[in-house]
Amino acid sequence: MPSTTYRCSSCLDHTLTREYNVSHFSIRCPNCGEFARFVHAGVLEQYEEFEASPPEELDWERLDRMEKFVVAEKLVRQGNTLEDFEVEVHDEE
Repeated sequence: MPSTTYRCSSCLDHTLTREYNVSHFSIRCPNCGEFARFVHAGVLEQYEEFEASPPEELDWERLDRMEKFVVAEKLVRQGNTLEDFEVEVHDEE
């Protein structure tokens, strides 16, 4: 089984490698000491890529941080494409 790298979402410096493939897991980071999510490195890279250059097909700025991670996770780990997503607009009353 191939190994997967995960990066601390708090300090973004420390990485861990595991023999399983999940979107994230939470542990105390040995580098910064925070109990943080370690995010799948590929998911984090996709998220950062979209932050630097938002995709035209998706209203990226409208999404909150967690929604952005969900999109990145579905693209990287589940094989979705940008065409698989819709951003719904809810009128505030």
